Amino acid sequence: MSDTGNWCLIESDPGIFNELMSGFGVDGLDCIEVYDTRSTDSFNDALGLIFLFKWDGNGQDASQPPNYTESGSIFFAKQVITNACATQALINVLLNLPPASLKLGDTLTDFKSFVSDFDSQMKGTALANCDKLRLAHNSFARPQVFEVDLNKSCKPEDIYHYVGFVPINGAVYELDGLKPNPIRVASVPGGASWLDVILPIITKRMSECTDGRFNLMALVPSRLQMYEARAAEYLINPPADKDLIGQNEYCIFAERARIAEQRSENNRRRHNYLPFIIELLKVLAENNLLTDVVHRAKERSQSVQPSTKA
Repeated sequence: MSDTGNWCLIESDPGIFNELMSGFGVDGLDCIEVYDTRSTDSFNDALGLIFLFKWDGNGQDASQPPNYTESGSIFFAKQVITNACATQALINVLLNLPPASLKLGDTLTDFKSFVSDFDSQMKGTALANCDKLRLAHNSFARPQVFEVDLNKSCKPEDIYHYVGFVPINGAVYELDGLKPNPIRVASVPGGASWLDVILPIITKRMSECTDGRFNLMALVPSRLQMYEARAAEYLINPPADKDLIGQNEYCIFAERARIAEQRSENNRRRHNYLPFIIELLKVLAENNLLTDVVHRAKERSQSVQPSTKA
């Protein structure tokens, strides 16, 4: 893969993916974190899933060869750029969702139309060279005051990868930009939920992540828009149980607070704290306090057991 365009690494966090979608012009969807695959109460209306895991160079169970399928009507772009896999997985999922389930916005609508006749390799190249998508992605780059060697190789254990899962025409497909084609994971029996089919498979993959470093997110219809639509309906047809109105108003308040908190957290991620830290260290040194602070910090770090969390 190429480093052309210098796409930055971004965290696997629903708030980041929500702002990415907003930056792409997408409306009508939320990205939420899945904490328990055994209960789908919070995401039973999921339209797609995005799974982050440690990449071992294969990413597939060798005992079960992948069931590759030609892209055909499935949108699939291969990953041709380093560090772009988060946006790659998100766009591969978004461009396979039913049109009625979201508003893609001009950027993705124009992009999908432009690459409609391209093969998966060319789609990936076009994505990598789309300035609007790269700018939205790189808006989460942390400001640097030190020179970074972009040619420095990463250790294999430090490499993580995103893949998407979507239901299409009665089957579940895995969209992995490092694979040659979409992978037909399983059929969805009539009357069954696609989540009932894919979640056991993802759970098995999670169990194989011995260090516990993985993350699963779901794309669901916008909760705020859903609650606001319900409030409008209650104005026209008030429910017999008046408590439902208050409960829905609380849901609207909670969603707005969640969105505001995600935006604040994203602003904190973007902020460059290094000048402040450097100035603080200089002040401590000028007041002969730095050596003592470093000594106490070392003592504390030695007393804390190392964490295995990502």
